[in-house]
Amino acid sequence: MGNLFCCVQVDQSTVAIKERFGKFDEVLEPGCHCLPWCIGSQLAGHLTLRLQQLDVRCETKTKDNVFVNVVASIQYRALAEKAMSAYGYEIVQTLIVDIEPDEHVKRAMNEINAAARMRVAANEKAEAEKIIQIKRAEGEAESKYLSGVGIARQRQAIVDGLRDSVLGFSVNVPGTTAKDVLDMVLITQYFDTMKEIGAASKSSSVFIPHGPGAVRDIATQIRDGLLQASHHHE
Repeated sequence: MGNLFCCVQVDQSTVAIKERFGKFDEVLEPGCHCLPWCIGSQLAGHLTLRLQQLDVRCETKTKDNVFVNVVASIQYRALAEKAMSAYGYEIVQTLIVDIEPDEHVKRAMNEINAAARMRVAANEKAEAEKIIQIKRAEGEAESKYLSGVGIARQRQAIVDGLRDSVLGFSVNVPGTTAKDVLDMVLITQYFDTMKEIGAASKSSSVFIPHGPGAVRDIATQIRDGLLQASHHHE
């Protein structure tokens, strides 16, 4: 209806481009304007003066010669000067929203990070295994130490028991020597041991010399060993 009466309205924060016979004539500011179409005047279009935003994506190369995709948001607005400027727009602000490396670069970075994590995991595993081995060795050493202490105490108890038996038998049976009593005790223990070996259902076979002479030799060896152990203990 406004064009019928040669009047047009330009809204706030908007300008209109006026042409005459297809040629740029002027910029119409917000308000009411007369547009005599009969002499070739017409509107070519409207242009908003509000702040606008344009999202762009571009590829660039860093100083390390790595290609990256940069996503930027450009805030711009049209200039409201009558004659406009060189391009008619003013860039108010440019915001870098995202920087995305090339797919090959991302894959290479992921491989580097994965290799670093695997290296850390391998070091941690090696440290754990090292600690386990150290603890196992410490446990074995402690076990052997305690076992040695137990064996030494056992041998000392045997020596003390035999000494008490020899002394008691010598007092109760006059005329016997300590050697006679010790030989009899050792031979008795020898036969008790043979009896236990024969009675065990899962015992391994033990081959030792057998006979009176062999018993005497065994008694001598046991007595010498016990006496040596007692001497070293003292």
